[in-house]
Amino acid sequence: MQVYFDNAATTIMDTQVIDEMADTMRNIFGNPSAIHSKGRQAKAAVELARKNIAKMLRCNSSEIIFTGSGTEADNMALRCAVNDLGVTHIITSEIEHKAVLDTAKSLESKESLNVSYVKLDIYGKADLKDLEVLTKKHPGSLISLMHANNEIGSLNDVKAISKIARENQCYFHSDTVQTIGHYPIDLSNWDVDFITCSAHKFHGPKGVGFMYKNKSLKIRPIVTGGGQESSMRAGTENVTGIVGLAKALEIANNGIQDKIRSVQAIKTYFINQLEEKIVGTCFNGDITPEGGLYTVLNVSLPPSEKSSTLLFQLDINGVYVSGGSACNSGAIGSSHVLKGIKHPDNRSVVRFSFSKYTTKKEVDYAINKLKSLI
Repeated sequence: MQVYFDNAATTIMDTQVIDEMADTMRNIFGNPSAIHSKGRQAKAAVELARKNIAKMLRCNSSEIIFTGSGTEADNMALRCAVNDLGVTHIITSEIEHKAVLDTAKSLESKESLNVSYVKLDIYGKADLKDLEVLTKKHPGSLISLMHANNEIGSLNDVKAISKIARENQCYFHSDTVQTIGHYPIDLSNWDVDFITCSAHKFHGPKGVGFMYKNKSLKIRPIVTGGGQESSMRAGTENVTGIVGLAKALEIANNGIQDKIRSVQAIKTYFINQLEEKIVGTCFNGDITPEGGLYTVLNVSLPPSEKSSTLLFQLDINGVYVSGGSACNSGAIGSSHVLKGIKHPDNRSVVRFSFSKYTTKKEVDYAINKLKSLI
């Protein structure tokens, strides 16, 4: 048996998305920038996707800028804030995605920019009191804090952070890569400047995402050489990918509350089985339905002789998981997120992440294999 528990890294594509993309590849091949009918047909497909995405997120279609990934979108938000909005200070956390952390460090080394890191609580969430202190000390900063951590699943309070940002004339960017398509997001009620998305996190294609930019902001592109995306990102649009993104988000948003309940039930069952069958199991991050991402469970296991090879042993046994972010899978060394929350070095960590396709039978198989290995 083979079971897939690495949905936070990427999800299997929905067959309806594949069908929609295949139909697009067969019938829409024009360049969206071309003025002839085939080009206009491709342009119409892109703009319909943009319109549908904006409708689902309750924002203006002009505020959606398609990108090649969530990482590119994060880069765009931070770099444009510094280049075009006069930001000279970034406030973030030590456990953000590397797309934010590495970009912030790069900007700090090259620009007259400083970076501050907000304190974290025991679950890895931003300490809002410390955030208030930092924003009062550095008004006009860019706050970059993710909605849900991709490794430990803890949710930040976007509305509370936004309120602090506005009280101190700060801009606010939130990496929402792990939450778009998993929660109903209403941007008409979120006072944010930038959010980011990657389609392959909710059963869409890889290599396509978007950045939401509040329409009040005036920024310039970081990729130049063409007038695509209303002159905000040069390069021929990935028409097929964009169509797939919109279809995947449409499917994800349909019956989203039922999906939340069913996947949360799988996660709760997983937690209960681990606590019952593997003595000494702990969890990183907030695992409550209210405070944690229902698709992610970061498990801290008791010390074992097989700790160093546990992920490989699980792989051999057909259990596909991660020790942290897939973006760091080739790196040697422990996760920066685990370091940020001061996780003990002598305990193994496995991230199990779920989707609408995950079953109890798969959970039982994974737990039995994990128990036998430990």
